[in-house]
Amino acid sequence: MMKTVTTPVPDSASTPQFKRWLTGRQQQVQQALQQIFCVPADESRLDAAMQYAVLGGGKRLRPLLAYAAAEALGGAAVTADLAACAVECMHAYSLIHDDLPAMDDDVLRRGQPTCHVKFDEATAILAGDALQALAFEILVSTKTPELAPALRLRMVQELAMASGRNGMVAGQALDMAATGVQLAESKISRMHQLKTGALITASVMLGALSTGLATADQLVALRSFAEAAGLSFQIQDDILDVEASTSVSGKEQGKDARQHKATYTSTLGLQAAKTRLVQVAAQAQAALQDFGPNAAMLRQLAQYLVERKA
Repeated sequence: MMKTVTTPVPDSASTPQFKRWLTGRQQQVQQALQQIFCVPADESRLDAAMQYAVLGGGKRLRPLLAYAAAEALGGAAVTADLAACAVECMHAYSLIHDDLPAMDDDVLRRGQPTCHVKFDEATAILAGDALQALAFEILVSTKTPELAPALRLRMVQELAMASGRNGMVAGQALDMAATGVQLAESKISRMHQLKTGALITASVMLGALSTGLATADQLVALRSFAEAAGLSFQIQDDILDVEASTSVSGKEQGKDARQHKATYTSTLGLQAAKTRLVQVAAQAQAALQDFGPNAAMLRQLAQYLVERKA
């Protein structure tokens, strides 16, 4: 089994309580994912590529959002294990495919060779395909019989809509079409909301739904929170592409600019993008105003999204 690798939270973004929570939830999802990927010693090349993409580490932001959303409603974190694993598998699939030569053509991910570089392009494509299917398989797993079929169906629908032609894949298509094109902020925002924000929103919604405790009003508020948090995450990504070194971010610095990608920084300029980030982050926090102390970790996690350096 691959060694657990996680990304520490910066001091400026966390309290000691949040650090402990984050480390605990990162370990929790890692263990849950390792159980899913328990395979014989003679594992296939496909299995090896899938494990490389999923178990090789990362910040685990989407699982963390699922756990924090469940806890914000007074649910136990363990109830969100299926949601956490499903969104991480879907995320890993998206990264594998985004990194391919025909897409973003990246050779580094988390400071390590991307999947198609480590293995080969065909294996990487198949590993991504298999991880996408696995995400839905996890949600319909019978290992948690207490999760009602109706809730499972809503979770599957949420993830499907966030991942396909009305979500993440549509955003990636817009991103590719926008290469070398100067976009208005409204169009960049829409692209980011689909490419990155849709799966972040699904992570929050799946975590909330997994508890069976959310009211209709709470789901509306959590969706508003997630949409703002997702946009703030991507704006920070655009900023980091300009400011963060490869050794810190684990990705090639300045790659978006070299590929003439449409970003917040290319459209608004660096300082205006930072101002916009503060505004969107405030919208995310405001959406949680009617939630009590159970949402403390969700609030701090949203702050971490905009203060991270990688």
